[in-house]
This record gives sequence, C-alpha cells and structure tokens, in this order.
Amino acid sequence: MRLAAIDIGSNAARLLITDVIEGIGHPPEFCKLNLIRVPLRLGFDVFETGEISEHRTMMVTEAMKAYSHLLKLYEVEHFKACATSAMRDARNGSEIIKRVKEETGIDIEIISGDLEASVIYENHVAESMDDNNSYLYIDVGGGSTELTFFADGKLVCKQSFNIGTIRLLKNQVEERMWDEMKEMIKVKTKGYKKIVAIGTGGNINKIFSISKKKDGKPLELSLLKDYFKEFGAVSVKERIRLYKFREDRADVIVPALQIFINVMRWADADEILVPKIGLADGLIQHLYSELRS
Repeated sequence: MRLAAIDIGSNAARLLITDVIEGIGHPPEFCKLNLIRVPLRLGFDVFETGEISEHRTMMVTEAMKAYSHLLKLYEVEHFKACATSAMRDARNGSEIIKRVKEETGIDIEIISGDLEASVIYENHVAESMDDNNSYLYIDVGGGSTELTFFADGKLVCKQSFNIGTIRLLKNQVEERMWDEMKEMIKVKTKGYKKIVAIGTGGNINKIFSISKKKDGKPLELSLLKDYFKEFGAVSVKERIRLYKFREDRADVIVPALQIFINVMRWADADEILVPKIGLADGLIQHLYSELRS
C-alpha cells in the first residue's frame, strides 16, 4: 500500500511518500520513499499582518500543483493533507484552501494544535522505549510547539502553545505564554519517573545531524546549550557560511534551540532522543489506522 502525507507548516510544506508493507504475524513496516520540502514561510506573513499575501498564496498553490503531480507519478493510493499554525491564524486561510482545492484537487484540512500533538504521537515512539523513564514529546514548529507527555505506559497529557520559531523572530511571544508553558510542564510531569525528551521537527533533526551522534543515541541538554551560544553569537549570514545551513534554517535554528532548552529545563530532562520523525510521519500512521478501521 502506498500512502502520502502533506504537512503545510509555518516555515515549510512537506510531502512524504511511504510504502506500507503488511505481513502476517508482525506489525506493518513503513518505508519512506521520498520527502520533498518547500520553504513557503507562511508564518512571516501571518504573524506580522494576520493573513497570507498573494505572493505566498501563489507559492502554496504552485507547491500543491507539484505535489499533485508527484502523487500521480508515485501512484499513491491514499493521502492526507493538513495545515497547522500559520493557516490556522490566517484570516484568509479558508479562502486559500478553497483556491487550492479548485486548482489542484488537493483538499487541505486545517488542524488544531491539540490534534497536531495527537497526530505526532501517532508515531508511538515512546511505547517502545525503556519503561523506567517517562517521555515528553517536544515538536517545535514555526508557529507553535506541541507537548505530549507519556508515562507509565499511557498518554498523560498533550497541549499546544503558540510559541514557535517564526513567532519568536517576529517578537510575537509574550512572557505570559512562556509562563503558561512552564506551569503546564511543572504541574503535569510532577511525581513521575525520570523524564527523557523526544524531539521532532526539522530544527532538532538538523542539530542531530551536525552532532555526528549515532542513530538512537540521545543529545545532552548541555550540548544544546553549547549550540545555542555558538549559533547565537554569529549572524544569520555567518551561520549559512560557517555551518552550511539553508537560509530558511539559519534564522530559525536559534529560537528553536531556545524552546527545546526551556522545555527540557522545566521538565528536568537532561537528554533528548531524536527519532527523525515529524507531523507528516504521524499523518501517515493516522491515515493507515483510518483505512484499516
């Protein structure tokens, strides 16, 4: 079975195409065929003006046309398309979705922050981990951060916060938002076993790549703090030159590190696992479950 997911975030849009190999007596295998990423950067419009400009609307439409062609070329049987924080907040979000549907045939669903957290959790990474720990999923995007806490074999809580990398760059995050996040983490994780973080999203994946750690090995909080100081000490142009970052990664990686560091400090988590998954992976899992039920 060939499935696909489209994730339209505040910084980029991603198309993930996956083969699901089913067998008797063992769980299905999800084999990634391709992941295509387009830096639409919708949040730069929305978090400043409240709507998506005509230029970026055109970019969204053209990206979906390209994705539509790829879905046909790969002979994808079923797919799901979702948009998150920027499209949620855009005054003209519903108009854009209607336009995309008319021009490309792709039906985009705007999902809530809580549903976004649930979909990311669909990857069920924590369920295969050591029972001696509790696990806090941290998914950092351009417009929001989704936190999901898993302990004692069950989902304890999940919550979305409008604290994202682009919002931070645009000075759109008030101190009270940080306080609300800190309070939630402190209250909901109190009394549980040692907490290990699970990081998702493009920024933590990039940090993991440059750390040269082996797959499955955690990153230490102290290392994230070192990267935060190192990257924060130079300009965006210097980050591009020195670390070979793309421009749309170079500006958001420092605020992303700020979010990960704060969440881990408040949860007393000194390590973070990076399974290199994201919302698109969760959408694939979610779609497969729907089809099977």
